[in-house]
Amino acid sequence: MQLGTRWTSGDEPPAAVPAALARGVRGVDGAMPADELGQPRPRWTLTWLEGRPIAELDTGVIVTLDEDGEPEVRHDDETSFGGH
Repeated sequence: MQLGTRWTSGDEPPAAVPAALARGVRGVDGAMPADELGQPRPRWTLTWLEGRPIAELDTGVIVTLDEDGEPEVRHDDETSFGGH
């Protein structure tokens, strides 16, 4: 059994995050615009599904690994802020 973990975007991913997934997470973090208003940064959650790591940002961005072990970024369309 593998346990998940949480960390703040922009911080270095914990050692439990596989290297390829951490590359994808850093790419997402680097693409986010700076917050001029001083709001708290969103947090990442690492979970495991059938032995595969999944990193999900509070904003709905998801980083997984494809069949070749390369990071793949998508957005959870089910996440909505402010309703439909």
